[in-house]
Amino acid sequence: MDDAARARDAACEALADVEPDQLREALEDRIANAAVTPGVLVLVTARAVDPTVDPDTVVDRAAGVQLIYEGLRLTRSVAHEEPWVTAATQESDIDADMDVLTADVLVARGFALLACTDAAAAAVEVVRAFGRDQTLREREGTDPAAATALDRNLEIDALELAVVAGTTAVGGDPPEELLTYARDLAADYDGEFPPPGRALPETTADRIADISDRAVSATDR
Repeated sequence: MDDAARARDAACEALADVEPDQLREALEDRIANAAVTPGVLVLVTARAVDPTVDPDTVVDRAAGVQLIYEGLRLTRSVAHEEPWVTAATQESDIDADMDVLTADVLVARGFALLACTDAAAAAVEVVRAFGRDQTLREREGTDPAAATALDRNLEIDALELAVVAGTTAVGGDPPEELLTYARDLAADYDGEFPPPGRALPETTADRIADISDRAVSATDR
């Protein structure tokens, strides 16, 4: 099983007991069509830092990061579209309510998966930073360029969280250079991550392994 399928399956499994059925189906549809770049990066990072790691011990972290990102991404979309203002029918209004509920459940389930890990504090900070950015975007009436920059912070924060989750899964903390690399990866994408099947550059694992090895060597001196 490849990393994208593994992350997606784990995310769906974390949602398997959600009721009612209509809500669970909405959640699963979101995950089925989601870009799984954050979840994949968790797995790639853990394996690059420790090639002997069992992916089954990391997959819940990958799912947690993926669910938090997807929930916040949906929240961002709803906030920008303001569907209750533009809704033409009662059905459209209900769809908007369902999107908000879906986003809340995605984030909550993601937190539940990361709550007892060393990535928990970083996950909380991602959500706090998202709230600050979106509040600033709305309150200050930022120009289009500034608004875009604030929105793209979510992708940056999601990939930083991914390398934190992956590195701490194998017993370490990510060096600053690795966090910088995660930010650089996010900067390569235009707003949102690519569609399923094109999650990360082929060189990602080698770059992470090199950064990790150099950080360990520096510590051992």
